[in-house]
Formats: sequence, structure tokens, C-alpha cells
Amino acid sequence: MEFLKQLKLQKENEGSSTGNNIVPSKGELIISFSPVDGNMIGSVSSTNKAAYEQVITTAQNAFLAWRKWPAPKRGEVVRQLGEALRKEKYALGQLVSYEMGKSLQEGLGEVQEMIDICDFAVGLSRQLYGLTMHSERPSHRMYEQWHPMGIVGIISAFNFPVAVWSWNAALAWVCGNVTVWKPSEKTPLCGNAVQNIVAKVFADNQVPEGVNNLIQGGREVGEWMSHDVRIPLVSATGSTRMGKELNKAVAGRLGKTILELGGNNAIIISENADLEMSLIGAVFGAVGTAGQRCTSTRRLIIHEKVYDSFVAKLTKAYQQIKIGNPLDAQNHMGPLIDKDAVKLYLQSIADCKNEGGNFLVEGGVLTGTGFESGCYVKPCIAEAKANYKIIQHETFAPILYILKYSTIEEAIAIQNNVPQGLSSAIMTLNMRESELFLSAEGSDCGIANVNIGTSGAEIGGAFGGEKETGGGRESGSDAWKAYMRRQTNTINYSNHLPLAQGIQFDL
Repeated sequence: MEFLKQLKLQKENEGSSTGNNIVPSKGELIISFSPVDGNMIGSVSSTNKAAYEQVITTAQNAFLAWRKWPAPKRGEVVRQLGEALRKEKYALGQLVSYEMGKSLQEGLGEVQEMIDICDFAVGLSRQLYGLTMHSERPSHRMYEQWHPMGIVGIISAFNFPVAVWSWNAALAWVCGNVTVWKPSEKTPLCGNAVQNIVAKVFADNQVPEGVNNLIQGGREVGEWMSHDVRIPLVSATGSTRMGKELNKAVAGRLGKTILELGGNNAIIISENADLEMSLIGAVFGAVGTAGQRCTSTRRLIIHEKVYDSFVAKLTKAYQQIKIGNPLDAQNHMGPLIDKDAVKLYLQSIADCKNEGGNFLVEGGVLTGTGFESGCYVKPCIAEAKANYKIIQHETFAPILYILKYSTIEEAIAIQNNVPQGLSSAIMTLNMRESELFLSAEGSDCGIANVNIGTSGAEIGGAFGGEKETGGGRESGSDAWKAYMRRQTNTINYSNHLPLAQGIQFDL
């Protein structure tokens, strides 16, 4: 396909690189098959231990030079990366859509997120502010400043194969860090494509070799990163199970983590909601990216007074969803990432039925012309109860569970009664309900929205969640502080040495 050539992916790629240099690797071959049509797109070599060591050593050396660059100068390089991404937006968006399976509009939107975070990071490069404090000792000045940490390890998931990496990388770079990125083994070519784009920009600006590094592989490579004391910070996106294991390894060496893990997100549909607007938010939240967003809507909690009317609208809307090749802009939903995901989807449907779930819109695997990959499924809707075990789990698939409530307090309790705490929303025109939802008594999630759905976070705000979602924050606001170390400084400009708390120590 033309976009593969444009992104320089028409040939087999090595599995690791530092800037412009390919690091030879003799690891196992990772073959990328598109869930769109089942065809092989390309392959990369998994990073072996020798190549990994070379990458880390190069990154360490690069950090010693990169941290000396003024932050605004680092920001200028990131600005140019944003411009390069603008030029490659359509080709990269096509690759994201084809390798991952999300709609072309969503693929292009993901690249736009990369552009947006570059713009954000450019401004941030002139705003890495510290504080000044008044000292209790005369003729003393106190302040705090922020310094880069070193190597930032980034482990990204298949569902956002490029955007989440950029949230981390753009901030890490302007903060003076270097990065080592392990993309998902399910979307390795997206990683290589981005590396090619970054390499050109970095070379043009004579950025030290090793500021941006790519390694490829599965669990083993991720374990090398999590146990590596040379990587002070690991930012990882994935399942809660993966996050718990990684966090244990990194914490065991007293390293730091940014974890973006599972989501089990709900929208409360109030009796005071604009039902037409609510319908759009609910349907896109549930079927966008075929339910494979960490912010996908898994549960709808609907007030009993509008339950029947809204469910009627919802089931009718599901009949209009167009499923097919995501590169066709007419289709709303593409495939799941692979056949393993299809198996989990079918098992979750079976588990829900075993608990008594009533499917208002049946699920199933689509077959026939256009669905040869075996990864296309039907979005489905099940009436459920809050105590069902299946509702406690995140299934990366377009399965929507609907529940009924009578009071706003009951709805919030249902919303919070899951282990995950990423995104949440309420649809209401009642100010008291919305304010309660946003208060300390309301949603326990890291993201709480009013009159918009659970998905579609903007880069200006910090992104992340609580409980089993991991507590990490990426992207906007002051999330940059996670990529730096804080240092408190005290300067004595007097001619004697008074001690704190008035302590006397005479010699």
C-alpha cells in the first residue's frame, strides 16, 4: 500500500534503533497481520538482550548531553516534530487504522493527538516552573527546581499505538530526559513508522544519538525494562494484571512508574438528561474503536423514568451502525485486534448470559465478504445487574451493559462499585446532580465528565485514573512533574551559619 512506502515500511525492519541508527538484533521475528483483512503487513525483529544493552548504553550517554540543552531549544525540536507529523498525518493515520483496526477518522484523530501534545510541550518548555519559599533563617533564600531523571521507559498498548507514546515522549524530551519505547508487539510497524519520522527531525537538529530509542518485543523485553535500575521511570499502558506485575518489579528497585491500566467506565443517564445528546455519547463511547479504548463506555446507568424510552432509542441506533473496513470512512466500526480478542468477547457474552443477562442486541462474529479476517464482531447490549461478576471486569470489546437506578446517590454508588477508576460521565441538565457527581461524594474516577461521554480526553488535562487504573497521570496540566525530580535549594548569603529551628551549636 502507498502509505507503507511513504512511511518507509515496505521492507522488513530491525527491532531496535537509536535515533538514525539501526541496532542489529537477532531476536524472534514479529509478524504484523492486519485485523482488517488478515493480510501480513510486514515484520520486525524482536530486540534481543545484546541489542537491548546497546540501546540502553547509547541512551545513557545521550542523556548526559541532552540534559545540557536549554529547555526551549529542546522544545523547538519537538515543535518541528509536530510539523513533520502534520505532513505525514494522513499516511500515519492510515497505518494506525490498518494495523490496529480502528476507523480511519479515529486513526487520523490519534495522529492529531500527537500533533497537539507537541504543541503543548513546546509551550511547556518555557514553563518548567519551581517555587520560592521564605526561609525561617535570616539572609537565606529557599527555592525548588526540577531536573530531568534520565531514561524514561515507555511501554504502550495496541489500542493507541502512537498517541500515548507521544504523550510521554514529548513531555519527557522537553524535560530533558531520553526515551526508550517498546510499542505493543501487536502494532510494531506503527512504532517503526514513528521512529522514522522522529529520526529525520532529530538528525536535522543534530540531536544526540540515543535521545529517542525504539525496541520491539513482548513480555520478556518489558520485563528487562521493569527490572533495569538504569531506567528510573517506566510509563506503562495496558491491563491491570500487567501493571501490577510491572509495578512490583519497578517498586522493588525503588523506581517510579506512571501506570495507565484498565477502565470500566460508566455513563449515568439522568431523568433530566438531553436524551438525543446522550445517545450520541453512549453509542460512540461503546462502539468507537470497537470498544477497545481504555475509556470505552462499558456500562450505562439509566434512570427508571427514562429507561424504556432511552433503551428504545439505543437499540434502534445500534441497527444503524456500519461495520467493515475501517479505511472506508462510511463505516463506524472496524474489527477487534485479533482472534484472541474475539475469543474473550465471546466468553464475556457467555458469562453474562450465565449470570442472567438479557441481551437486547445480540452479539456474534461476522462472516462473509469483507469479514474474512475473522476479527469483526457485532456490538451488543445486555440488561444486567450491578452484582454480576462480569461487570467487574474490563472486556476490550463492544459489549455494553445497561442498568436501572432510581436515585442519583444509587447511580453514583453503582458507578463507583467496580475495581477500576478511569473515566466516568453523567448526562444531566440538573446542576445539583452534576455538582454532586463532581464532588468528593461523587465519581471516584480520575476523569469525570458532564454532558459528554467517557472517551475523547483532550491533551490539555492530565489523563489517568484511580484504583486498579493505576493512579498515573499523563499529557496535560502538571503531569510533566512525573518526568522530573524535585530539588529543594537553600542559599545562605550571610557571613555566619544560623541553624534551623534555632539550634545552637558552638565550637
